[in-house]
Amino acid sequence: MTIALFSDVVVNGETIPSAAIAAEAQNHTAPRDKPGIAWRRAAQALTIRALLLQEARARGIEPNPIELTPGRVETEDEALIRALLDEVLTIAPVTEEAIRAEWAKDPGRYRSAPLWDVSHILCACDPHNEAERGQAEARAMALLARLDGDAKGFAAAARESDCRSGASGGHLGQLGPGDTVPEFEAALRSLTEGTISPAPVLSRYGWHIIRLNATAAGQVLPFDIARPRIARALEKAAWARASRDFIETLARGAKITGSSLAPI
Repeated sequence: MTIALFSDVVVNGETIPSAAIAAEAQNHTAPRDKPGIAWRRAAQALTIRALLLQEARARGIEPNPIELTPGRVETEDEALIRALLDEVLTIAPVTEEAIRAEWAKDPGRYRSAPLWDVSHILCACDPHNEAERGQAEARAMALLARLDGDAKGFAAAARESDCRSGASGGHLGQLGPGDTVPEFEAALRSLTEGTISPAPVLSRYGWHIIRLNATAAGQVLPFDIARPRIARALEKAAWARASRDFIETLARGAKITGSSLAPI
């Protein structure tokens, strides 16, 4: 079936307008030269959502939103989908045998969190203010060019940082996963010891130039410590398979135009 880009999607007579798909596409990644992939992923996500909501309403399920995190409460649609999946999915308990078999495949996969010894230079700005963001980026780029990959000169350059750490050469100490904002951590994970980020990294605080001083790899965990993590992963995988099978069953009995649930 040929799917026209920017077309509406219709699921069992319910139209999902192209404007809604365009808005959803911002939440999906795609190569720069293939923006249609983000569109198709968005159309697929909204198709699945429509199928689940239609089934929940057909079963007469009433929404009962719960608090997900402090200040973040489910929408009625989210509550309907959660209640539907709770009702229809039956997941068999993970057995001890399955947990041990998963562990035996490669015990080295289960480690304590790594630690990174990190320094940075911050060119602070409000990332939502275009002029301020541009000025801070230009300043960060100038600092980066002056360093020219010279990690040894980092401490001196850090005196110009807008972070209090500048007084100590930009040193932030040892950080672990979750200790900093996601975009900073993502950049950190891409570095090797003794290197500087090749480009400034934007976060809610402004532009960062990051230096990874050293890495302490996580230690292999004993089975008894790793066991809960393995059990959670197996339960999550089983739930994902069951929900995928259920969605495929709904799709086989549905009339869908403008979208496909085939892998993208």
